[in-house]
Amino acid sequence: MMDKPEFSHIVKLSEIGSTPRTAKLSASEEERRKLAQRFDLPKISSLDASYTLLAGENRIGFTGRLESDLQQRCSITGESFQVRLREDFDIAFVPQLEIEGADEEIELTEEDCDIIEYENGQLDLGEAIAQTLCLALAPFPRGPNADAVARESLKSEEEAGPFGVLAALKDKLP
Repeated sequence: MMDKPEFSHIVKLSEIGSTPRTAKLSASEEERRKLAQRFDLPKISSLDASYTLLAGENRIGFTGRLESDLQQRCSITGESFQVRLREDFDIAFVPQLEIEGADEEIELTEEDCDIIEYENGQLDLGEAIAQTLCLALAPFPRGPNADAVARESLKSEEEAGPFGVLAALKDKLP
């Protein structure tokens, strides 16, 4: 059985009416600390989301805006630096699907990418926001000192290529 997510906010289908429901969610200090650990971030200072929830015929629409102030590590220097994320989201919650041949690889279309399955008549809005945050993070973040360090420590194409290796050997000849 899966542990409860760090930032869980359960809404039961029975609580969702036929009119749009607008609200806000904010992660507590403890939830932010656990999410930072999960996403390998030095710190998440704030995580807030304003959203609208609207029941449709076969899906529940979950739209809104995520805002977070956090720290990431530069992929070049390893130094922490401040990041301010502002990310709109448009997610559809759908009932858990029973897929024949679930072991087979399934190709997703662009429309399928923002779909989250739910089960037992419950939606976890907090986990959906946490996943949105994770997807909004730069995969190879570059801090303010990245370019300077890269210029100093990385070789140019000429130095790194085969002729650069030969030129380095030539310098070692007597």
